[in-house]
Amino acid sequence: MKKILTCCFLLTITLLLSALTFAEENAAVLEEVIVTATRYEEKLTSIPANISVISEGNIKDSTAQNIPDLLRTEIGIHVNDITGNRRTFSVDLRGFGETASSNTLVLVDGRRINQADLSGVDWTQIPLERVERIEIIRGGRGSVLYGDNATGGVINIITKEGGKFKAVSELAAGSYDTFRGNAYFRGSLNNLTLNVLGRYFASDGYRNNSDTEAKDLGANVSYYVKDFMKLLFSSGYHKDNTGLPGALKKSDFDAGFSRRESKNPNDFAEVEDYYFQVVPEIYFFNDDIFKIDTSFRKRAFLSFASGDFGNFLGDSEIDTVTLSPQIIFKNDMSKVKNTLILGADYLKAENDVENKSLFLGVSQKWIFDMDKKNYGYYAHDEINIADILYLSGGYRHDRAEFNFPITTDNKTMDEDLYTAGINYAFNKNSYAYFSFSKSFRYPLLDEFYSFYTNSFTKLIPQTSDSYEFGIRHYFINGVYAHVNLFRINTYDEIFFNPVAFTNENLDGETRRDGIEVSLSAEMNKWLTVRGGYAYLNAKIKGGTFKGNSVPNVPKHKATLEVISTLGKGFTVALNGIYIGERPFISDFSNDFSNQTSYVVLNGKITYQWKALKAFLDINNLFNKKYSEYGVIGGIPLEKAFYPSPRRNFLAGLSVEL
Repeated sequence: MKKILTCCFLLTITLLLSALTFAEENAAVLEEVIVTATRYEEKLTSIPANISVISEGNIKDSTAQNIPDLLRTEIGIHVNDITGNRRTFSVDLRGFGETASSNTLVLVDGRRINQADLSGVDWTQIPLERVERIEIIRGGRGSVLYGDNATGGVINIITKEGGKFKAVSELAAGSYDTFRGNAYFRGSLNNLTLNVLGRYFASDGYRNNSDTEAKDLGANVSYYVKDFMKLLFSSGYHKDNTGLPGALKKSDFDAGFSRRESKNPNDFAEVEDYYFQVVPEIYFFNDDIFKIDTSFRKRAFLSFASGDFGNFLGDSEIDTVTLSPQIIFKNDMSKVKNTLILGADYLKAENDVENKSLFLGVSQKWIFDMDKKNYGYYAHDEINIADILYLSGGYRHDRAEFNFPITTDNKTMDEDLYTAGINYAFNKNSYAYFSFSKSFRYPLLDEFYSFYTNSFTKLIPQTSDSYEFGIRHYFINGVYAHVNLFRINTYDEIFFNPVAFTNENLDGETRRDGIEVSLSAEMNKWLTVRGGYAYLNAKIKGGTFKGNSVPNVPKHKATLEVISTLGKGFTVALNGIYIGERPFISDFSNDFSNQTSYVVLNGKITYQWKALKAFLDINNLFNKKYSEYGVIGGIPLEKAFYPSPRRNFLAGLSVEL
């Protein structure tokens, strides 16, 4: 595997040097990338963090079939398709392993989609066809502006608004009886813009009982009131039914089970999820902005799980209301520019749960009504001196109130957060930066309460100190390298103890040291090459598990992506991913050998002729046997695997009007 890793880097560097050789001496100035890392549009050169933007063009050229597939090729992100049917994903920024969904904040148009319970992030809520771009802000800097869950970083998914009139319909089919159909319309009329999408997806999945059926509707409407106000309305509806094949233990394989079999033929999950978002945005005093982001979301989740312990039926519904007013003041004084952001966040999540269980022959039924109220206010300021030196800093006070009606032992928690950073821009778009951030996450509702033991757990918030240093240098227009070094010290990290069947705070500090290297070269109109490497050492520094590695965190990850426009309407895209060894989920004591490393190569061929486009996706080109996700479980404890799909295909045809 080390040879493969070395070859990937040598190839990437070789292609990068080739781009430099063929480039003209006076290359055009690269257009500055605009991101929303500070809850308003800002230059990339002013943000002291490792940031990447996946554009609409990147999405079009990629082999991805969903948002997590897109994130796989990003350095510093580890993606697991747990069930192998593109329904249930773990997306991990900066090495938090099995608690990744609680330490990576995911936004859709700035709206938080992390849940207040262990259901985490539902990556199927937003179809890929609805996405305009994705912005990834690594590190804990986002905690001051967004609060809870941003320890590892923030992923902001920005959906399409209106624009030039376009109507597109697409049909696709492939392996495992997969079928996908979608259609969308976008357009503008005077001050009104509209984007509407509908999607249907069905597949039997790679394994027995991994079938899934999903339906989606989404809409964005914007209305501009002259030049002083913008009204944005966004809504989405998602419904799916999915089989849960479960893990296969080592003893199952020893007994003759195949990779595609399931020992849990009756396990399933049903989800119905919809939201509404309204954002009035008012412009005053030239560039100053006042807006109020409001949203409502209802998510119903029904699931059945069985195993050696018995079975469990959970029926959960969460209603979430958010209100986030914000004001932005911009002041220019000759060569010094100042941007001050003041804002507040309010969130209320009500969780109604009905559980039925059969453990060791004992049948029980429990009904719970729990809620979480979250209040936060923040200030963030940035000083720009002559577009060369950027100084930034911010503070947030956050408070959470947890209410459990079945007990008087309610919880109130407070956190004070801050961040500071400096950017030095040189050679036009190149820049270096350093930053420090304090981040945190609160315990989740069902981390406080254990459905297995029907008891409450004493937990305190998890906090982290993050340090970042990096350089992004543009050699010529379209060719850059980015190197980022970081350290995250985490205290009272929350984890699930599989022996005690309860959630606990680790009794020792956790440290994550890493380096991320990215290379990107748009050599000419017909060839683009991207690649990168990440090293991450995630260790527990004290307490019971002192010296052990954090489960499901690979030390090494490498990616390589090549996109070539061959002419006459043909485009070919190839991407390869290397994931190194990592401990199994729940193996905090590191008693078992690691999950094996793997390399996966995917390809896509696209043909465009006028309004028609045809494509063929080929995933796992070399038909590799591997498992992205592995756990320690069962009685007695042993290795268990979630086998990943072998070689598979998806072909489709779309028409644009």
